[in-house]
Amino acid sequence: MEDNKDSGLAAEAEAIREATAEAAPELAEHDRVAELEAELEEARKAVLYAQADTQNVRRRAEKEAADARAYAATAFARDILSVADNLSRALAAIPAELRDDEKFKGLVVGLDATGREIESVFSRHGITRMTPMGESLDPNRHQAMFEVPSAEVAPGTIVQEVQAGYMIRDRLLRPALVGVAKAAE
Repeated sequence: MEDNKDSGLAAEAEAIREATAEAAPELAEHDRVAELEAELEEARKAVLYAQADTQNVRRRAEKEAADARAYAATAFARDILSVADNLSRALAAIPAELRDDEKFKGLVVGLDATGREIESVFSRHGITRMTPMGESLDPNRHQAMFEVPSAEVAPGTIVQEVQAGYMIRDRLLRPALVGVAKAAE
């Protein structure tokens, strides 16, 4: 009931205002100024909103561009990891007696130099090898392949690395394939 009374009073006040506005042009001018000020305030708010939106779009684009530069080599790096793995396996397979043999010394030195160069290239591009031995299993960085009964270390501790894991800056490039300790039976 109170609302009806208030709206009735407001309508009556508006009717009186319109009737007086014809006789008092300064009141009509005041109303027009108030209307223009309201429109101006609305336009200011719209401009501020547009500026904020533009700034957010610019920040998002800058971050995406920075991420694209930082992580552009991700797919290529994943492919090269298998080459690095094969080179490491090849070097590990060379017996000690062949390493000292003069016929194979050049080959072994060349393979070692290639391995160091790959590590150097990885380092320049923010690719680092994880060293999970002794750490607790982290499913975001490690992939457990098997469990090993152990009384020496706590269950869930990594005791063997099957395949090296790599990070590219702060992102996982490839999880480490690991063996994890479990409680001895």
